[in-house]
Amino acid sequence: MAPYEALYGRKCRSPIHWDDVGERAEIGPDIIEQTSEAIKRIRDRMKTAQSRKKCYADNHRRDLNFVVGNHVFLKISPMKGVIRFGRKGKLSPRFIGPFQILE
Repeated sequence: MAPYEALYGRKCRSPIHWDDVGERAEIGPDIIEQTSEAIKRIRDRMKTAQSRKKCYADNHRRDLNFVVGNHVFLKISPMKGVIRFGRKGKLSPRFIGPFQILE
């Protein structure tokens, strides 16, 4: 169910059918209560999806510890249209280095 349909109880209309007659209803406490419940349901589902994505992302992250004297490569993200490190496009380097850790 789409969020629009859950909130308003009907499918989203295209601008062609905006002037249809007979679809309007008076706003009462029961409609407001249904809308509040639908919003609550949607927020719960979005929170569940967000926590699931966070769990997947956390599995790919880890803390890195370096010791003085190690050699490391630095990951670079080249800016679009700017030539840095000698090449442009697909063949531009993703990492530069190795650099020695001094402190």
